[in-house]
Amino acid sequence: MSNFSVNNIGMYNNNPYSGNYPVGNSEQPERNPVTAALKEEQGKERMGIKKPTEECETCKKRKYQDGSDEMVSFKSAAHISPESAAATVRAHEQEHVSNAYKKAATGNGKVVSASVSIHTSVCPECGRTYVSGGTTHTQIKYYNEDNPYQKDLKLADRSKYSGMNTDYRL
Repeated sequence: MSNFSVNNIGMYNNNPYSGNYPVGNSEQPERNPVTAALKEEQGKERMGIKKPTEECETCKKRKYQDGSDEMVSFKSAAHISPESAAATVRAHEQEHVSNAYKKAATGNGKVVSASVSIHTSVCPECGRTYVSGGTTHTQIKYYNEDNPYQKDLKLADRSKYSGMNTDYRL
């Protein structure tokens, strides 16, 4: 006999601890030891924190600061709540990408690539995962028309590509 059970909407539960009871039926006893342990632990403190929304001391004192030489936000250290840290760090890293596009536009360049990495860590006190910072990598290609090598390259390209795409009328 298999350990499949059908819930109220026709889905199957492949849990060997379910005891072939319908999934959504609350009248049956809890036979899953993992779920029973979680329900028992709900009222207990989690690493000294009574409420899951409460911040520990380490999270309360955590500050973010930018280490680059660009003019962006967070030049001086500031606290960000853990709930808004991901959005704030993404917005801050986007400032670096915008600066790269502005720098490329003013210097006759082109942004070849721009990538943003968001970093996460685990708080040693409460065990929560939080956004710990970000890194932006950009590559800008500049066109130097005064460079003699660039001029020779353009002449070589002109002779190589001339007549390559020609439309003829008869």
